[in-house]
Amino acid sequence: MSPERSPLLDRHGAVPAEAPDQAVPAHYGDPLREQRRLARSTPASPVLVDSSHLGVVEVTGQDRASWLTTLSSQVLTGLPAGSSAELALLSAQGRLEYVPHAIIGEDRILLIVEPGQEQPLTAFLDSMRFMLRVQVRAAAADWAVVGLRVDPRDAAVLAPFLARAGESRLPLVWRDPWPGVVPGGTSYAAVAEHPGAQRTWYEALVPRERLPELAGLAEADPAPLGWAGLWAAEALRIEEWRPRAAREIDERAIPHELDLMRTAVHLAKGCYKGQETVARVHNLGHPPRRLAFLDLDGSEHTLPALGSPVYAEGGTRAVGRVTSAALHHEAGPIALAVLKRSVDPAAALRVVDPGQPGEDGEPAETVYAAAQTVIVDPEAGQVAGRRHRADFLRQP
Repeated sequence: MSPERSPLLDRHGAVPAEAPDQAVPAHYGDPLREQRRLARSTPASPVLVDSSHLGVVEVTGQDRASWLTTLSSQVLTGLPAGSSAELALLSAQGRLEYVPHAIIGEDRILLIVEPGQEQPLTAFLDSMRFMLRVQVRAAAADWAVVGLRVDPRDAAVLAPFLARAGESRLPLVWRDPWPGVVPGGTSYAAVAEHPGAQRTWYEALVPRERLPELAGLAEADPAPLGWAGLWAAEALRIEEWRPRAAREIDERAIPHELDLMRTAVHLAKGCYKGQETVARVHNLGHPPRRLAFLDLDGSEHTLPALGSPVYAEGGTRAVGRVTSAALHHEAGPIALAVLKRSVDPAAALRVVDPGQPGEDGEPAETVYAAAQTVIVDPEAGQVAGRRHRADFLRQP
């Protein structure tokens, strides 16, 4: 089921984003200015990102928190209403299938997922209800998602638009925990000071029928809020090393490779599908691939296509692929890439965009020099081995 076309695509200058985000604007005519405004937004003058193409799955019933805890990598039991979390639903082999953003309401849990995932996730969860007191339904027809850098609960202009539920009528808001390490989590990053340390990102639910009204506030004079395209949010996300399910995750991805062990996995819980792989890699092995940040050569004045292969300088075999790329308003062209663990962290890299065939039928290849910054440490994991070695060294 394709996402509903956003009314914000009717705004002057709106340009649709690429799949799977084609239902919302990439920008409104001035991407870098929108990015700067988003980065500097305040509760008094919030800047919103249309994320209304994201799916929303609603889970109700007395057993909802314990049930989702049983199915996922995260512990939701005991979380208070108004809080939020990130969790992972894995295959039996420990591969990432869904990474929902969970909003904890008084009488329900809302799961925000990538475009195209709402119906499959609803069907999967419905098949796992058995005799438990839970109900599951697709809810994006009722609620639309908007993203922003400030807490929407602090923005007075947004108060009338926020979706609310439960006796206390709490706003339905997800707060991104990245790059914090949540209880039960652990960091696989190779740096002491994370570039996302100051990151703030919220996803708020608004009644879908009120989205056109919310969009129209930006046309007032003076405007109490603004809109930035998805490109602005993506550039800031990449700068802050934040993996996104629709970009960084493929059919082989496991949480360790993307540093999702810090936000989406509770290592003290077990008995969920894929948990054996999570524990085995963490305790006894290393993730076979690792997320890396790339500074790209800006002389081409373009960005590589997503999926473009990455090579070590002088090498002839691809060692990874570009998963996200953006033009940052300060850093220039940047990207995230998933690389083989064996790639030398000090190696110079090049990205090769094969391009589209020209008039002669040959693709117009573009090569980008790239400097890598390690995100996931190649030596991350094998915790049990390190612990045993340390115990041995401490023996008299």
